[in-house]
Amino acid sequence: MRYIPHTEKDIEAMLAEIGVDSIDDLFAGIPPDLRLEKPLALPGALAESELATLLRRMQNRNLDPEEYASFLGGGAYRHFIPAAVNHIISRSEFSTSYTPYQPEVSQGTLQAIFEFQSLICLLTGMDVANASMYDGASGLAEAVLMAHRVNGKNEVLVSRAVHPEYRRTIDTYLRGGDLKIVEVPFTERGQTDLSFAADQVGERTSAIVMQNPNYFGVVEEYGALDKKAALLIVGVAEALSLGILKPPGERGADIVAGEGQSFGLPVSYGGPYVGFFAARQQYARQMPGRLVGQTVDRSGQRAYALTLATREQHIRRERATSNICTNHGLCALAATIYLALMGKTGLRELAVTNLRKTDYLKNKLAKLTGYNIRFGGDTFNEFVLQCPQPADTVRDALLEEKILAGHPLGRDHPDLADCLLLSATETNTVDEMDRLAEKLEGL
Repeated sequence: MRYIPHTEKDIEAMLAEIGVDSIDDLFAGIPPDLRLEKPLALPGALAESELATLLRRMQNRNLDPEEYASFLGGGAYRHFIPAAVNHIISRSEFSTSYTPYQPEVSQGTLQAIFEFQSLICLLTGMDVANASMYDGASGLAEAVLMAHRVNGKNEVLVSRAVHPEYRRTIDTYLRGGDLKIVEVPFTERGQTDLSFAADQVGERTSAIVMQNPNYFGVVEEYGALDKKAALLIVGVAEALSLGILKPPGERGADIVAGEGQSFGLPVSYGGPYVGFFAARQQYARQMPGRLVGQTVDRSGQRAYALTLATREQHIRRERATSNICTNHGLCALAATIYLALMGKTGLRELAVTNLRKTDYLKNKLAKLTGYNIRFGGDTFNEFVLQCPQPADTVRDALLEEKILAGHPLGRDHPDLADCLLLSATETNTVDEMDRLAEKLEGL
């Protein structure tokens, strides 16, 4: 049943059970002058059938993504999710578990988290990973704070090619503190200006923050960056790119923080997401949140334990590295199952498929009169299209054709007001891409 309403007798029985005479008695602790003296201005109750009809009408006011060709990206990506992922995470022992506050009786949960950490280390090329973050944006901000804990320096260089919402999250975390943000511009190829970054690195520089692929979908070439004594933090918004690009750990990254939504999580009203966080071994004790490790019990059998739990709930108090970290158990489990199903070969094949789809669309749109590919760098999964009219106008016109044509960039980058950020994944068909090109040319 959708819901079971309470009868007057039900209410009387519940009140009697807890020892009060009326519902008003439940709010006796609230001062009378703060209580509402009249009923809320809400419509009357509906029968279940009437309520269902009303909700269906409200639902029909929303766009049905199954009826639209979507080329949205910008940090949230549509990928096919094997049925086995949802089937396994729906088992009661997984869907009801939350977090290992009593690790000795949470071996299944701990093992799942350990496997998640191990997979993240393999993908990023780092030594150690934690038990997940809320999302990629908060994970990247936590990485900046961690770099400050490591070296005590108070200046961070942040590329303007990092996702604007990630940059705003970093700014929010640092606001009120003594850490200063220096923005690093991007070049005409759409890549972070590494020469500018190298020139700005000084004795006060704690870290350099980049994203790869960056917000414009352009692959960064940061392997030769002269970061001197600063730490290099690499953010990853499209985790599938790790299936084909060289791991950040092999290109000089000290901390890697990213978003794992592409690994088996749907685009669903903006979440829930599953951030990941990995670093080099020497910085493990400064990592936020929890780290699950593998050991043996008294019988010599394999067992799992919370190796590090530097949160104030674990009696760390003011020495806690962070309070934001949760293991996001169900989301991390979904990502783990997805990666296990895909395997190394499958993940690479899927990444190559995405690369080819995007190249097909990019090459097709580049031939349209009045349209140009804005940046010349190599891209993965998305790219920036320069339009002959404001990008907002183009997006709105295509919406009438049941095409979600990407993100206009003017809000965060006023100099790119005529540009759309377009994404193509394995879920986009050739027919959809051809139709997008046809409608763009007809505007």
